[in-house]
Amino acid sequence: MSNTALVQTRVDPKIKKKAETILNEIGLDFPTAIRMYLIKICQVQGIPFDMCVYNEETLEAMQEAIQIENDPNAKSYNSLSEILDELGLS
Repeated sequence: MSNTALVQTRVDPKIKKKAETILNEIGLDFPTAIRMYLIKICQVQGIPFDMCVYNEETLEAMQEAIQIENDPNAKSYNSLSEILDELGLS
């Protein structure tokens, strides 16, 4: 008797193809990726990624953070003490 269990699921063919293409690029086949996912679920005792719905304020803050990250003129700091100095809290 085999020491494995068969897992079957239905998925949109376009999603499967896109996922297989991405997995191929990183050197994984589909069954290995699924096994890795199931192992990670067991390790973290849950789904290994956020499953939340962000409210509008959070989405706007995330978009602002992306814009700041991509802005070469955005103010940056090298240490916490620089930030505190800027805020007058040192």
